[in-house]
Order: sequence, then structure tokens, then C-alpha cells
Amino acid sequence: MSDKQEVRVVLTEGMHFEGTAYPPDEGGIIHIDSKPEVGGTGRGARPQSLMLVSLAGCTGMDVISILRKKRQEVTGFEVSVKADRAENHPRVFTHIWVTYTITGRNIDPKAVERSIELSMTKYCPVAALLSQVVPIETDYRIIEAE
Repeated sequence: MSDKQEVRVVLTEGMHFEGTAYPPDEGGIIHIDSKPEVGGTGRGARPQSLMLVSLAGCTGMDVISILRKKRQEVTGFEVSVKADRAENHPRVFTHIWVTYTITGRNIDPKAVERSIELSMTKYCPVAALLSQVVPIETDYRIIEAE
């Protein structure tokens, strides 16, 4: 038996869509749009950017969860994702970099490395899917909290 998910996007005006995940408790409304020069209103994220947000959110949830299980004293956490795109259409991603910034007290670098490894190789389905078609590199930095 498979675990099915469903999303729906509805055009509201120009190139502005409202996206909803189903069942509704899977998420709220996401606004998707294009630049005004191509008919959009500029009031939403671009579809490709949402892929990067999905990657950051997916791996971020994994890493913070694992760090908490490892009893790391994290006081702040951020995931930044950057990507290069091909020059020609369809302008696919050609390389992705994920950077984790962990702020806390006495954070163990080995715990961070293992948490990232587990997310990227075992738990995050977005990373698993994207890594089949584009290289993904990860790095991290630890900031000691005062």
C-alpha cells in the first residue's frame, strides 16, 4: 500500500496560483507566482524556489530532530540552500549547496555531521529525490551561544 499525497493549484489572476495540500491539515495555502514582466503579480514564490524551500524544510526538520534526540543544546537553527541553474531552458538545477547554521552551547560537531548524514542519506525524501539528478553538497557552522 502506498502513502498518497495530493496538492492542487488554482489560478487566481495573471500567473498567480494558490496551492493547497490535501488533506488540508497537511499544510496551508502557498502562493505561487511569476515576475510581473511575464504576466505575474510578484506576490508568491517561484516554483523552483519552492523546491529549495522543500529541501531546506525537509532536511532541517530531520537534523533538528536528531540533534534534540542527541541532547544537543541548540538555541538557534537555520538552513540555507543555494543552487546553480543551467543557462538554457528548462533551466534545471545543476548543483545545490545546503548550509546548516547551528547556534547553541557545547554543540558536538560529530553529532551535527551524523545528523546531516542521516537526513541526506536516510530520512529526507526531498534530498533523496533531488540527489538522483543533481549533486548536493552540505556544510555546517556552529556558533557558540553566549
